[in-house]
Amino acid sequence: MRAIVVLFDTLNRRYLPPYGATDVHAPQFGRLAEAAVTFDNCYAGSMPCMPARRELHTGRHNFLHRSWGPLEPFDDSVPELLSRNGVHTHLATDHQHYWEDGGATYHNRFDTYEFFRGQEGDRWKGQVADPEMPDTEVVGRRASAMVRQHWVNRPHFLEPGQHPQTRTVDAGLEFLDTNAAEQEWFLQIECFDPHEPFLAIEEHRARYDLDEDGGRYDWPGYRKVTEGPAVTRRVRDEYRALLSMCDASLGRVLDAMDRHALWEDTLLVVCTDHGLLLGEHGWWGKNVQPWYDENIHTPLFVWDPREAARGERRDALVQTVDIGPTLLDFFGVPRTPDMQGIPLTGPAAGTRAAALFGAFGSHVNVTDGRFVYLRAPATAANEPLFEHTLMPTHMNSRFTPDELRGAELVPPLPFTKGVPVLRLPGHAWGNPHAFGTLLFDLETDPGQRDPLVDDDLELTMATHLVELMRASDAPVSQFERLGLPAEGPVSAEHLLVRAQREMALAALEDLPSSREFSAALRTPIGELLADPEARDVLLRHLPLLANTDFAAATASESVWTLAATTPSLTAQALRALDAELNRLATETSS
Repeated sequence: MRAIVVLFDTLNRRYLPPYGATDVHAPQFGRLAEAAVTFDNCYAGSMPCMPARRELHTGRHNFLHRSWGPLEPFDDSVPELLSRNGVHTHLATDHQHYWEDGGATYHNRFDTYEFFRGQEGDRWKGQVADPEMPDTEVVGRRASAMVRQHWVNRPHFLEPGQHPQTRTVDAGLEFLDTNAAEQEWFLQIECFDPHEPFLAIEEHRARYDLDEDGGRYDWPGYRKVTEGPAVTRRVRDEYRALLSMCDASLGRVLDAMDRHALWEDTLLVVCTDHGLLLGEHGWWGKNVQPWYDENIHTPLFVWDPREAARGERRDALVQTVDIGPTLLDFFGVPRTPDMQGIPLTGPAAGTRAAALFGAFGSHVNVTDGRFVYLRAPATAANEPLFEHTLMPTHMNSRFTPDELRGAELVPPLPFTKGVPVLRLPGHAWGNPHAFGTLLFDLETDPGQRDPLVDDDLELTMATHLVELMRASDAPVSQFERLGLPAEGPVSAEHLLVRAQREMALAALEDLPSSREFSAALRTPIGELLADPEARDVLLRHLPLLANTDFAAATASESVWTLAATTPSLTAQALRALDAELNRLATETSS
């Protein structure tokens, strides 16, 4: 028995032909759909990148207890369990987050692994002199150490055969060629692409008439769209080009399956961690905004030689947490008691009534496959919120002594195998409260543009949510943060859609053009704060500027550009602030 997982990071299902895309060159995904089962209702769980990979290892959700972080000492690991049961496990990847503080315990769970350098801001090539970079911002992504490092790395992998994706797939194919005659192995080919920056080789960029350097368009910031339709189309074409390159890499894997007759006894799973917003809902990226369908409703293809189903589509509600248990089941290794996932094939497949998903400190969400409920915090404070960990690191740094001073050792959680954990105050990526609680019907509103107000339906979905949170051993603090009961039934007093309706609709409005506002909203914030009267107005409308560190960091920005990254700065809020600053200017001039 052998198994292969091909994982592409940031794969938006709406850009794949098997899911209806018509403007992307991706014939190998079509070939895969004909050779395997295509799942139409697959949802990610813990977001984003490393929390999703923790789910692949552990088979359970983690975002209710922990932000981005390593595998914990008490975590199960599917590759490690397979290895202990005589299956050789191998990872080939260019996903640089594995080599950062917040991902450093994942790859060593494999027996062997290979890593290829250069993706995103990978701290790879050392160059003291500043590299050549675009003169203007890359679709709103300001210069940073990560962006600078990317432009140092970039010239080193543009030659044919040197792209990290190409080298990653080369290594995976080398493993297949070496071990095709052997049994009891698991190979994970994990490509960072098509994650941004969207840097495809010229062969694939030419398909979309991208004949000039894409440096200004291939790395959108995580913020509201402020560009026109032509730029939005260009960014999407850069993504399409990289997806076409991924498609060609997938074709190389399928060719190897044919060449070595692996279809007879080899499990193949092709999946992703999450999608990406490419202008939909007026946003670029992920993490800041709610987990809309484009980001959380993911593609999944599975070939299981035990059932040999080809060209079939299934609408069973499945999740990322199911992939690890599927691998264990295939090799005859029992699942551990802490795993929540269900094997994707077999008698228990497709028995999930609702799926839980979200990111630490963000909305907590549930879907039954048709309706989607995005539950916001009950208050703007978004508290209480606690990390639970024995591995105190962030994505690329350690927790600071200041953070750890607030830590306390608390009794074991149900899944920590009798081990106590550190609990300390946590922080979300932005404040989800500004978006409000949202309820959508994907059957009638697949674009999620028209949120529902339906108390009976919200009660049903909130009940699903609470049941899944309890099944995931969510801490009491999470229920308090969301205004939901840790015990007992959900009732009308716990509903939020109607109460947060006005705020939610304001957040859905696109950011107006800067030309709609007076010069004050285009003036650097530092200049406005230097004027005592303007400062009073600003702090009344934007109390976050009372934080001196935040005010210093945004001093060169205008209020309008700040609005692109600040959900609470809605079009309505901008208009109110602009009107008051205008009145102040008029009074001062007279």
